[in-house]
Amino acid sequence: MVEQGQTSSAGQRLGAPETLGISTLDPGHKPPVMPPGKQMTVRVLLLDDTEVTFDLSHQCCGRVLFDMVCSHLNLIEGDYFGLEFHNHHRQTVWLDLLKPIRKQITRSKHTVLRFVVKFFPPDHSLLLEELTRYLFALQVRQDLTSGRLTCSDASAALLVSHIIQSEIGDFEETQCRQHLLNTNYIPDQMALMDKIMEFHHRHIGQTPAVSDQHLLEVACRLEMYGIRLHPTKDKEGTRLNLAVAHSGVLVFQGHTRINIFSWSKVRKLSFKRRKFLVKLRADPSQNIGPDTLEFLMASRDCCKMFWKICVEYHAFFRLYEEPRARPKAVLFPRGSCFRFSGRTQKQVIDYVKENEFKKLPYERKHSRVQYNSSSTSPLHSALPKQAGRQSWEGSFLASSEDSAVKPTGNSSPSNLENGCSNQMENSRRQADKQQHTDQSEVTKAQVTLVNGYTDDYRGATPSPLISPVLNDSAAKRIDEEEDNRTKICPGDDAYFITKELLNTERTYLKDLELITVWFQGVLDKEECVHDSLKKLLTSTYGPLHTHHTQFLQELEERLSMWEGPSNVQVKEDFRCVGDLLLKLISDLKSLSAELQMSSDCVYVLEKACAASQRLTFVCRDFEQQKVCYIPLNVFLLRPRHRLLHYKQILDRLCKHYPSTHNQYSKCKAALSDVCELESELHSALVDTENFQKLLELQKDLIGVEDLAVSGRQLIRLGCLSKLSGKGLQQRMFFLFNDVLLYSTRGITSTNQFSVHRQLPLRGMTIRESEDEWGVPHSFTLMVQQQSLVVAACSESEMEKWMEDIKIAVDLAEECNGLIGGLLMSNSDIKSSGVSEVDSEDDLGGSQSFTMRHGNSSVNIHHRGNTTAHVCWHRNTSVSMMDFSIAIENQLSGNLLRKFKNSNGWQKLWVVFTNFTLFFYKTHEDEYPLASLPLLGYSVIKAGESENIHKDHVFKLHFKSHVYYFRTESEYFFQRWMTVIRSATIPASRTRYLNRTEPD
Repeated sequence: MVEQGQTSSAGQRLGAPETLGISTLDPGHKPPVMPPGKQMTVRVLLLDDTEVTFDLSHQCCGRVLFDMVCSHLNLIEGDYFGLEFHNHHRQTVWLDLLKPIRKQITRSKHTVLRFVVKFFPPDHSLLLEELTRYLFALQVRQDLTSGRLTCSDASAALLVSHIIQSEIGDFEETQCRQHLLNTNYIPDQMALMDKIMEFHHRHIGQTPAVSDQHLLEVACRLEMYGIRLHPTKDKEGTRLNLAVAHSGVLVFQGHTRINIFSWSKVRKLSFKRRKFLVKLRADPSQNIGPDTLEFLMASRDCCKMFWKICVEYHAFFRLYEEPRARPKAVLFPRGSCFRFSGRTQKQVIDYVKENEFKKLPYERKHSRVQYNSSSTSPLHSALPKQAGRQSWEGSFLASSEDSAVKPTGNSSPSNLENGCSNQMENSRRQADKQQHTDQSEVTKAQVTLVNGYTDDYRGATPSPLISPVLNDSAAKRIDEEEDNRTKICPGDDAYFITKELLNTERTYLKDLELITVWFQGVLDKEECVHDSLKKLLTSTYGPLHTHHTQFLQELEERLSMWEGPSNVQVKEDFRCVGDLLLKLISDLKSLSAELQMSSDCVYVLEKACAASQRLTFVCRDFEQQKVCYIPLNVFLLRPRHRLLHYKQILDRLCKHYPSTHNQYSKCKAALSDVCELESELHSALVDTENFQKLLELQKDLIGVEDLAVSGRQLIRLGCLSKLSGKGLQQRMFFLFNDVLLYSTRGITSTNQFSVHRQLPLRGMTIRESEDEWGVPHSFTLMVQQQSLVVAACSESEMEKWMEDIKIAVDLAEECNGLIGGLLMSNSDIKSSGVSEVDSEDDLGGSQSFTMRHGNSSVNIHHRGNTTAHVCWHRNTSVSMMDFSIAIENQLSGNLLRKFKNSNGWQKLWVVFTNFTLFFYKTHEDEYPLASLPLLGYSVIKAGESENIHKDHVFKLHFKSHVYYFRTESEYFFQRWMTVIRSATIPASRTRYLNRTEPD
């Protein structure tokens, strides 16, 4: 697999002008060349109280020093931070990155600059790097200790409990009490010691990185989080404080916020001597004209300093890119020429998501523990262990020749890679030395996950924007010499169609074994499972498994006689498959009752889970095992899906053979039979597929109930950006035929989305609003005298959403009594075991779904690789039509993937299903080694410029990620291109409506 290397400088990566550098540097990247002149030594105090000295020219601008600090820390998201110091007036000011340091710091030997957080985002999940979140956690700790971050006693105790969990590890009463006696985190800590220890006891098993996440989650909801007060007075002389935040300019009286001027309402901010002026926009809806508010500060310098930070906050959080410099006046300059310099928040987030970085270790100065907590379920003993630690899309494809990634510990749901202390490095040099030998795959094994979970912390959900990692040892390596000795297969398309049938039949039989062997083996050990359910599964899938086992044996024998060097002498009767398929379909007609019952099994199992919490836990835990690489209900419907595949195979055979061929009549008869059988079961399959998707969403969402009810249909799910006073904020939207739901923020620590609001579709109107708001690809939803402005990532996405919403509004008129209270109350959410911190006094934190079993409690963790998660990370959407097409476009077979820096290829068994490629060493493996969701990817034929001198090579591309695969023939090249495009090019809703009836 080839990935484009990062050869550009840090400034070039973010698109910064070369003269200005950039505020973040690659690890080990050298800062710009120092200008000549006298050297000066500058001291910088870091957030962990470490003091570092830097030698630089006195002619250097502030940017050079800031880059040196970021380079020293290996910090990628440095744009959130700044350097502050006390000037000669003893005022705390920010180091201007564009001005020479000598003009700002007059006595460098006696000045200590502090590296601190400058811009506080509203949501900690926007911080994508674990190191960044660690530095933010240190800032919160400092603010607590200094008294700057004020909050209630309960919130303060909860914050301190997360801090000491990251510093001393799991709760032990004597150690915890002694640590609190020796270390002071908050004023009046002794009075809250018991409360702190009570909260600390609840955090057992949390790693330092996870504790940072929870600490920031609580801190972000506090009113004084990130607030830096600037004393002022109003016209009446009342003492007030001004502050600036991501949302706008805030007014405080003491530590109580009394007003906010959001950016959308502010027309202009300016200052005149000691007066700070806020000019507001007119509000026609309330007959209020433009207004100007004045605030009097202590001095002109104080006023200008606050005005500068307001300008920077507005640009960082509200603009898409760095503002351009204003040309200087030639004769009479007026006003300040100050502007924001650096990347905006949007640019930083896009940059980190689109690029890969090595995870270099960093030291947690205050932490005494570095560990991975793991909790093993009782069911794990019956199923394969998930030995490695890797993100669910991080379980991709990177050879040993790719650069190794060194983890730094557990990361947050937004991190590009879950930190994994037990992840092994790829041995690049060893692979280079042995790439032309038969022992090239002796590199260290790297076991990966496919269900989005890891043993040490299943709650963390990584972004799927990173490279797949799969070592040479995962599959056979084929170099140039060995590749030239590959056997020559028959050139007849009938042979390749038959081989496709064989490959997909092997995968189908493995899927049946998951039910008949793995799942039933688990159920047999559980007393909570009723015998009727076990009998239903056995009587439904047992006969199908037996029948297809025999068919697979006959098919393998037929193909073995067909291929090879002696195939020319083989009798014509053995170079065909029509007779086997005709017999197969005839036998399946006798098993039509079992095929019908496969749909009923989904409903029966869901009803049994609703009646038994223990069975719910059993099923959820089984879904987390590596062998269950897609949702369990999908496996239950596999017999119905297989009929569609037989129909496609027979249709291609009929088109291949002329009508005079002896195989044509057999294939035509088999096709007629399978069409008749599929037509009888089609309507039930459509309803069951919709029900299965609703059940899957019910597991992915927090705060909704009774989602999977009769009559409700899923239409589309995916990402849109909601426009609010805080700017554009990414949200997950779920469109049904009666209601539109959207989530609050990102993915919670339980791998779920918390639903914030439901919008009824009856009476809803929709219009484009790009010109109205100036936001690309935006449209407005109006319902019940309320409006919601959202923006899609592209014009095509906007058109698909608008088309589907209009159709859903029409369908909503046909729904009778469907609309109800889908959203759960806060008390219902807490009673279900899921707890979120909605205010500073709601102290539950984000926990996994807890369920009682016997005398102990067990945690239900949720899948982290569902379609909703992929849509969230890829900022895209899928419709029910896309799901239907994905069912038909499933494929299995061998693919060769190219190594990065050599001509070698790696042979893998690949299964494409559910918009995802799953990679195995061979077709006999029980579970996949890696996975690659394809939503958002593009697939094209590799061109001559790719420098790959092979036939049948296609390229997968997503932003900076590029992978090459090779097939054995032109037939399979076209087939893989077709099925992959079905996942990368979503269908329209109109086509879906035309397909609701069988052919």
